[in-house]
Order: sequence, then C-alpha cells, then structure tokens
Amino acid sequence: MKDIKKIEKGVTLILEGIGEDPGRPGIRATPKRVARMLTEILGGTDREATRNLRIIEDEKHDEMVLVKNIPLYSMCEHHLLPFAGVAHVAYIPKAGRIVGLSKIARVVEAYARRLQVQERLTKQIADLLDSHLKPLGVMVVIEAEHMCMSMRGAKKPKSITVTSAVRGSFRRNPATRAEAMMLIRGGSFSGKEL
Repeated sequence: MKDIKKIEKGVTLILEGIGEDPGRPGIRATPKRVARMLTEILGGTDREATRNLRIIEDEKHDEMVLVKNIPLYSMCEHHLLPFAGVAHVAYIPKAGRIVGLSKIARVVEAYARRLQVQERLTKQIADLLDSHLKPLGVMVVIEAEHMCMSMRGAKKPKSITVTSAVRGSFRRNPATRAEAMMLIRGGSFSGKEL
C-alpha cells in the first residue's frame, strides 16, 4: 500500500533540496500531484501479475501466438526516470492451452508499473508465462528508450535498448526463434487491410 503523505513529504524535501520554494504558487500543489502520479504509474507493485491469466476452456491451438507492439511505460529504479517502448510476446501453446490476448498485455503492464530495469522486466514476463501456461516455448522482446540515457549521463536521445528472454522451443530451435523474429520485424497491421 502506498503512503501518499510520505511521498508528498519526500517531494517537498526534493523541491527544497534543489533550491525551490515549495510554497511558490506554481509548485505549491506539486507534492500532491507527484504523489498521485507515482501511485498510478507504480501501481503494479500491488498487483498480482497472474490475475485474470486463465486458460480458455474448449479452445485448442498449437501454433505460435504473438502479441506485438504492446506499449509499455516503466520507471528506471536507478534514476527514477521513465523508460518507454514496446513488448513483443510470443508463445507456443502446449496441449492447446491458450489465454486471452489482452491478458498478455496485462501481464506486461503489471510488471512494467514497478520500479524496474528492462532486463528484469523482460525475464519476469517470460518466466511468468512459462511457469503459468507451461507452453512449449516463450519469447519476450522489449525495445525501449530510457530517459536516464537520453536526458542525462550519456545524453543519447533516441537510443533504443533491446532485451530478449527465450524459453523452451524458442531457445532450442533456431528456426522457431527466426520465425518469431521475422513476425516481430514484419510489417505492422494498420487496419486498412480490412
């Protein structure tokens, strides 16, 4: 559970620490706004990632399932700056066991809305799907821009960090991994095709 008052006190101390007057009209409400923002964007800390991740009964599918370009926003735990990008999540069902597609996006969101590093985020998603669905294989690829690299330090905006985690058949079979990467890199569906 988040402690709003403690967050507000911390933001006030930060404002004072950088030489601002927390009573100044333009920033008087900033501690409250930042506290509300942080409880929203870090709401995954209190959320169980497997919630709603149920197998769909009476459906059988044994080919690759890929949900790509899932938007994600997270906070770097090292500098408390955001990183944003997309996740691509593929799995090959075992015994036809599939889940609702939106549930995969919710898993990504539950883990992204925490203080994170991209490498751990990628692994957490893959490990959860692997243990919960028990598929033949799982592959997660995340592409993101980190504000801690774009705004400060190296100051290299538009630099993209790519991480991947592969389990099962995606690890053992190079052709399966290549097929998933081709589908990820392939053209995007715009809806105009309909």
